[in-house]
Amino acid sequence: MTPGARIAAAADILSAIDEGGRPADDIAADYFRRRRYIGAKDRVQVSAHVYGVLRHRAALDWWIARVAPELDPRAGGDPSAHGSERQTMDPRVRGEPPLPTAAGRHRVIAALLLIDGWTPEDLAASFDGDRFRPAPLSSAEQRLARALAGRTLTHPAMPRAAANHLPEWLLSHLEAVYGRRLEDEMAALNLPAPLDLRVNARKTDRDGARRALAAEGIIAEPTPWSPLGLRLKQRAPLAGTSAFKEGLVEVQDEGSQLAALLADARPGMRVVDFCAGAGGKTLALAAQMQNRGKLVACDTAAWRLERAAQRLRRAGISNVERRALAGERDPWVKRHAASFDRVLVDAPCLGIGSWRRNPDGKWRATPQDLAELVVRQRDILASAARLVRPGGRLTYVTCSLLYEENEAQAEAFLAASPDFALYPVSRAWAETVGGRSPGGDDHLRLTPARHGTDGFFVAQFERRPSPPSFRGNDR
Repeated sequence: MTPGARIAAAADILSAIDEGGRPADDIAADYFRRRRYIGAKDRVQVSAHVYGVLRHRAALDWWIARVAPELDPRAGGDPSAHGSERQTMDPRVRGEPPLPTAAGRHRVIAALLLIDGWTPEDLAASFDGDRFRPAPLSSAEQRLARALAGRTLTHPAMPRAAANHLPEWLLSHLEAVYGRRLEDEMAALNLPAPLDLRVNARKTDRDGARRALAAEGIIAEPTPWSPLGLRLKQRAPLAGTSAFKEGLVEVQDEGSQLAALLADARPGMRVVDFCAGAGGKTLALAAQMQNRGKLVACDTAAWRLERAAQRLRRAGISNVERRALAGERDPWVKRHAASFDRVLVDAPCLGIGSWRRNPDGKWRATPQDLAELVVRQRDILASAARLVRPGGRLTYVTCSLLYEENEAQAEAFLAASPDFALYPVSRAWAETVGGRSPGGDDHLRLTPARHGTDGFFVAQFERRPSPPSFRGNDR
């Protein structure tokens, strides 16, 4: 593909993302699946354009509104750049309705100038309307190019939210958590994430996994916190390796590995992964249990649980029961009350801690989403707590950075649950990982800036043992 063809593809994908509904990686995967002639290297370049815009969208929009308000993507943009002037990427799919490309197109133009250092002449050479390439720049887009040429992405007049690549409504929430450290934390969160692997202790140890990967040309280094973690020095086609196919390693961020380790699932225990999803933490818990005991993976979406089946087989795991629930109040919960040693709740949340991987999430989230999630998290936690036996432990996990979804939920749960007590994460860390917790004593907070992981929060609670029954005097 020519540079212009890659830009046209990126603009199409960005426009589809703007239409909402699905995550960016799903939309990009579908786009490439329908256009199999696009090679691997071109896909990497197209994705780089897409994710560059998604990471920096707030700053790009600020610049466009400042120097060319008629092109402001938030106000609808320039109608002259819509599908009627655009060359369709694939002649085999010209029957498809054209995508509205103005917003994605304008943001790509701004990103090429402000991030990649293109000149107006570079743009004109790629936006020439030739086969598969974008339509020529409109007069308004030419003015935009001239105004942004030689500029840097940030500007002293830029509001704090835009300078930190945040939606305006989230700024106050994150300032309350990080204060003066906001810039450092958001800068790290705006970088691409590394590829972390968890070693499957059922099949090998960390050194064995490293050797297996090295034999296939993949260099991996131990992660700093997780004793089971490996981090690749560069991206690699992992799915085609023997180490992956044989279940020696699984893709899992180091922070997620630590959350599962802290749950302290042991061989022979009865354990529930209450919001299992596709099974990443389920796999980690099962490996800790050495395939002994009973592990129930629950979720409200049966299709997500089905996706875990292949991963469990590859990992050599056979002690997992997958159970679809109608909701957190499913009758199954009542029938199994107070019968599990460990219950893990990886709660649905805004996902701010995963923005390195899913930067589109910041633009999909709304204040209403946060309000609804806070209620849902509270209800899920209260219901899952019913499963914990006396002396058992409940672990609450989010990949959020917000106080409302983290400490506030832990405090509210304890206030409403007198039969539970806080189990300090410092104690859990010493018992499972060893040494001192790097992210707090009562709760665990991990961030990209401080720990190199995705953003994670972990709180643990222990159900108080039942008091001994009193039979009175036998005299």
